Amino acid sequence: MSRSKSITTVAGVAVAAAVLGLVSYTATRPDPRGSGAGTSAAAEPTVGVFPELESYARRDASDGLALGRADAPVVLIEYADFKCGYCGQFARGTEQLLVAMYVEQGILRIEWRNFPIFGEESEAAARASWAAGQQGRFWEFHRAAYAEGAKEKGFGKERLAALAQQAGVPDLAKFAADTESAAAREAVAADQEQGYSLGATSTPSFLVNGRPIAGAQPLDTFTEAIEAAARAAKAKGTKAAGPSASGTPAPSPTGSAAR
Repeated sequence: MSRSKSITTVAGVAVAAAVLGLVSYTATRPDPRGSGAGTSAAAEPTVGVFPELESYARRDASDGLALGRADAPVVLIEYADFKCGYCGQFARGTEQLLVAMYVEQGILRIEWRNFPIFGEESEAAARASWAAGQQGRFWEFHRAAYAEGAKEKGFGKERLAALAQQAGVPDLAKFAADTESAAAREAVAADQEQGYSLGATSTPSFLVNGRPIAGAQPLDTFTEAIEAAARAAKAKGTKAAGPSASGTPAPSPTGSAAR
């Protein structure tokens, strides 16, 4: 990477970090009226897209903590904690709708990043989720850990084993060993580092093709961001393809992913 390009990328990340950090607290702070619901309105439409941040998407087909096609035109990266109540609300509601509306249509890919910020049990649950993912059961573990009332039971060692069993993890001995492994700790630390580099200070926080969204925002905030990103990806693909040397239009690289 050239020096000028490196400076531009760092500047873009810094601006995105400022944007995400600025709205992060107000997006997820407890409701002063005690309703238990998030208090923020939809993310400001002027919150920008930072192309430099699109590279944060791994698009690794073997990633056990991702859902959807690796070549989907839109990637939603979620930074979350299993002890976060708002994360649970998002997982039980909005996320399921996004899966039905976009993931199953090949438009969206969801990539999970463990971002434990609530202490030792958060860290343990994060490592356990990674361990479940090594046996192809991350999303089942995710569903069990975010079930209504699940976080109130805590995430001690026995509880995590019970969640793994509930999630259908086939080898519980391997799960236990993987949860305490150096590889699990390194994977969680890498996710955390990425989240902190963006200025995330609360959970959940998101990137949608380089656009930061803080908090468990209303469904419309996500659908607008996803559809805008899908249109941009399609336009970019069509422009990049252009007419071929023979004068015959080349196929769009995003066409099959957007079916």
